[in-house]
Amino acid sequence: MAKTADKCSFCGREKRETKILIAGLNAHICESCIEQAQAILQEELSSEKQKEIPDFNIMKPVEIKKHLDQFVIGQDEAKRVIAVAVYNHYKRINHAKDVAADDVDIEKSNIVVVGETGTGKTLLARTIARMLNVPFCIADATALTEAGYVGEDVESILSRLLQVADYNIAAAERGIIFIDEIDKIARKGDNPSITRDVSGEGVQQALLKMLEGSIVNVPPQGGRKHPEQKMIQVNTQNILFITGGAFDGIDKKIANRLQTNKIGYKNDRKHETVDKDNILQYITPVDLKAFGLIPELVGRLPIVTFMHTLDKKTLRRILTEPKNSLIRQYTKLFEIDNIKLTFEDDALDFIVDKSIEFKLGARGLRSILEGIMIDAMFELPSKSGVKALNVTAGFVEEKFRKTSMAHLRVA
Repeated sequence: MAKTADKCSFCGREKRETKILIAGLNAHICESCIEQAQAILQEELSSEKQKEIPDFNIMKPVEIKKHLDQFVIGQDEAKRVIAVAVYNHYKRINHAKDVAADDVDIEKSNIVVVGETGTGKTLLARTIARMLNVPFCIADATALTEAGYVGEDVESILSRLLQVADYNIAAAERGIIFIDEIDKIARKGDNPSITRDVSGEGVQQALLKMLEGSIVNVPPQGGRKHPEQKMIQVNTQNILFITGGAFDGIDKKIANRLQTNKIGYKNDRKHETVDKDNILQYITPVDLKAFGLIPELVGRLPIVTFMHTLDKKTLRRILTEPKNSLIRQYTKLFEIDNIKLTFEDDALDFIVDKSIEFKLGARGLRSILEGIMIDAMFELPSKSGVKALNVTAGFVEEKFRKTSMAHLRVA
């Protein structure tokens, strides 16, 4: 009996083969079995946690737009369209909990946002996800390839969402995915490819089931480097996909389509009032198909909206009005060093003019500001007695001439 008492009751190892042998009432357990039991317990508790359905904040479309107005300047049309789509999507999820067998099955409506770089496509999606308190991730379509080729599989998009949701599958299945640069996977022309297009049409085909809603086997670590890893099944039925892209050159296809009614005897004078400066407002799914998106993909992105080109007035407001505006950010940076930073109107106008000149959009504002303020941010924290800095038009022009951007020539 003594020999039996000196053995682990679970694995049967002798006491001399263990570091620690803990005695119970009628049994013993070694440190290895304790570690295994702890791992099993954590896995079970984690799976129970994943079954919990997280709460998300449902807001009415008007409330969503008001919230977006605090962070995104202008783009009222896009904000209204996205606010309605997001509200209907999460209202649909709540409705599905109590849906009867003979009730209407509401399908989800994914979104495609067309707009030039720097107009706020990513900012819109990120702001909505933060407001709703749902997992959100950004994926770049340019890195995706068809399965079996060098690059990332489309399932890697869901791997990122799982990581953001801390591998809570229930939370991830109600998240938002923003697929950027969706225009980069367009095929070359409006005809099916006769050769294998692994980073274009092949990716579009692979995205179809995911966008529509299906159960996808997702590698938890992403990629193909761990073929032995256990797959996680994710249902994309309630994941909202927002896609965005610049679609460079689609304005020409829109213009060609709008001019079709002007040819021949049935010339309609009403079609001559086309706003050529903002032709993206006339975009339709037909134009996306003509650009190179396959019809099946266009059908799974039923909501099409656009972002206005940023004019001088809008860029000026972007500098100062949003809660996280650039001027407020720089003011806060200097305030930490007990320096009061102020900008004169002429200085702000100069920054906006340069951003328009170089066609950099809202992102260009930060590049220009960073170049102008770099000397002050380098020197002033070490100078004692400096309590304020007033940025004038002369200061901005002098500092800008020292930057590398001052030597650029605009085509």
